[in-house]
Amino acid sequence: MAKGYWVSAYRTISDPEKLAAYNKLAAQAVQAGGGRVLARGGRVVAHDAGIAERTVVIEFDTFEQAVAARESAAYQEALVALSDGVERDFRIIEGID
Repeated sequence: MAKGYWVSAYRTISDPEKLAAYNKLAAQAVQAGGGRVLARGGRVVAHDAGIAERTVVIEFDTFEQAVAARESAAYQEALVALSDGVERDFRIIEGID
């Protein structure tokens, strides 16, 4: 089965406190869902239409597991904490076997 990945590219962070609250809750939800953080923050070199802001990549054993973790009650709670604190592009993608 192909792995699943969450990829978040942040465009703007307007409320760092909301992001911090989200990070705490989201980390617990990701761990409970079987996810592993591969990249979070750090250095970014953006090309084309990219924005050099925070980028996060999380790996799950399957695509279905990644989707289920996003839909979980624990992650939904994290999203409530984040609310309008950021603008980001969030995708769940299927890996190549």
